Amino acid sequence: MADTLLPNGLKESRGDDKYFRKGCNPFAQTGRSKLQNKRASLNQQIIKEMRMRAGAENLLKATSNSKVKDMVLLELSYVNSNLQLLMGQLEGLNSSVEVYQSSQETANIPLIALGLKETKEVDFATPFKDYIVSHYNEDGADYEDELADLMDLRQSCRTPSRSEAGVELLAKYFNHLPLVESRFFSPTHHSSIFFTWYDSFTGVPVCQQNLSLEKASVLFNMAALYSQIGTRSDRQTSAGLKEAISAFQKAAGILNHLKETFTHTPSYDMSPAMLAMLIRMMLAQAQECLFEQLALPGVRNEVVSLLRMAQEAAKVSEVYDHVHQSMIQTPVKDNVPFFWSTMSQVKTNHYRSMAHYFVASALLDHRVGPSDDEDQQEKSLSQVYDHLPDGCSPLDILKKTAERERVGRAHIHRATAGHEEALRIYCLCHHLNKLEVLQDILKASHQRSLHKAGDNQTGEEFTDYLDAPDIISKTEQQAELEVPAILKVKVNDFFQRLGPLSVFSAKQRWTAPRKVRLRTEDRDLGFTLKGEAPVQVVSLDPLCPAAADGLKEGDYIVAVGEAECKRLGVGEVMRLLKDVDEQGVDITVVSVLDSNPTMPAKSATFCGNLPKTYSMICLAYDSDDKNGKTRKVSKKSSFLSWGLKNKLKSTSTVSLPTAEQSWNKACPAFPPSSYKDATLY
Repeated sequence: MADTLLPNGLKESRGDDKYFRKGCNPFAQTGRSKLQNKRASLNQQIIKEMRMRAGAENLLKATSNSKVKDMVLLELSYVNSNLQLLMGQLEGLNSSVEVYQSSQETANIPLIALGLKETKEVDFATPFKDYIVSHYNEDGADYEDELADLMDLRQSCRTPSRSEAGVELLAKYFNHLPLVESRFFSPTHHSSIFFTWYDSFTGVPVCQQNLSLEKASVLFNMAALYSQIGTRSDRQTSAGLKEAISAFQKAAGILNHLKETFTHTPSYDMSPAMLAMLIRMMLAQAQECLFEQLALPGVRNEVVSLLRMAQEAAKVSEVYDHVHQSMIQTPVKDNVPFFWSTMSQVKTNHYRSMAHYFVASALLDHRVGPSDDEDQQEKSLSQVYDHLPDGCSPLDILKKTAERERVGRAHIHRATAGHEEALRIYCLCHHLNKLEVLQDILKASHQRSLHKAGDNQTGEEFTDYLDAPDIISKTEQQAELEVPAILKVKVNDFFQRLGPLSVFSAKQRWTAPRKVRLRTEDRDLGFTLKGEAPVQVVSLDPLCPAAADGLKEGDYIVAVGEAECKRLGVGEVMRLLKDVDEQGVDITVVSVLDSNPTMPAKSATFCGNLPKTYSMICLAYDSDDKNGKTRKVSKKSSFLSWGLKNKLKSTSTVSLPTAEQSWNKACPAFPPSSYKDATLY
């Protein structure tokens, strides 16, 4: 565990160094960490009030005393009021976007980041130790280090740093969860471990006994962390904008993966409707950063460039309008923060007004000159409009000065009205009023439109009024979903000492390990081996000493003497068995109790004297040892070949009758009369 930990340099009064994993710093005193601590405290208060409300409602149903009912109703009113206040405080935390913004951010509209979901601590040690004893028949105390590593990794994921290292930490734990699930979570039995996560919007706790909620919540926190990385990026630089675009696209990709993979998550913040809205919001913010990336070097003051930027701004307005529409739908609007829906509405009007301002600047500040490309300008203008007023054409607007000024004034009036609407909506939300940067940007844009409208004012505005046509949205670079490759990174199994996961998993049921004494008889152990790891006993001679001692067809060899061989292949096990003498050696085997056990894909038989093979018969062969002892089973090739050929033709195992069985023995009735009251597994 020490190789994945780094010292944080903090010491308590006792002088011991504290350590934490890379990508995690639980002692960081930042605005984001304080906000997250306040979220955890609110979650605890909400669950307390909900328990009080549940108890009061139960008492109200159970009692018939009118005085008691009046007291319970009064208590319920207090509890509901407290819950509303706590929900309002939680909404305020989700609206506190200023703590996530870059410290250099002074000229860009703030972006929205998701808060991390909170969870309770989980103790894997006791239930996993018991499971190792009962299922794998090993001492759970031998795996204390592995359990400590797993618990330490989960604890670190509760306080990830806002960086790629923090995302890698969450991804590492996420990729460990399928391995842990395969080892300790049986599909037919519920685990005794409860995973509790709090809804990030309502604070309501959700608890499950399987890992589905755990996986989904870790994915949500990865997306939340990427959204926080995007909002923290310095959008005044090209590198910062690239980082923000990538972060928001990855956040949207992870949320989409969560939506498609975990379709029945009981938590409201991970419901399909809420996730669809969050995906749209992340992509909208990525599109906004793409627009800022185009505008960062400056917009060229020419017709074609201005018209192009108008369509880009219209695209940003369009995607934010879709976000706002999804926020006001019935499944989402009840719990989505009012700040979010108001912000999306403000940005819809702001960027639509910017689009009209760019078109107005192209028409009012420029004329078609002799050196201008008239065809290019006409093509660009025709792509801006879906339809024009009757009697107008793009060429008429470009060449006729009066028509050009008339359409330009219509666009600047619409831009001014849009900025006024954005300012009006801004004043409706008290959380938005705290964002002075947003207010300054909206006022500056409004003043700029007013100045241009004043510079082009005429006395014929009321007699010759024209409503500016809508601008078609278009972008050269569309924000897209991006699933980070880190979701599929391979990790080392903490519990690999239990054996290969393909065989030693929670899906299999095993007998207790038993020892079998191996002795050579006529230089033959009486069976062959199959598989990669662990090796499996096949072609067992039913009359060999090993079979008489309890070895069965299909048994897995887990140890030879004191050497553990769960992860050894056939060749390595053969080398351990090659020195078996007349005294013999003990091997430890287990048998699968499932009806259809998982068989190793690779099969190899080790009999005969062919090249690149091992023969159990030839390991201790002595040409001078020729006595006249009678063999129990004939070693005729035809007899063994018959069983081997059938093995190659079918994946099922052909078992020969044991010494206690007979081909003519009558089959007992099932179930026997003594088990008539028993239940079948």
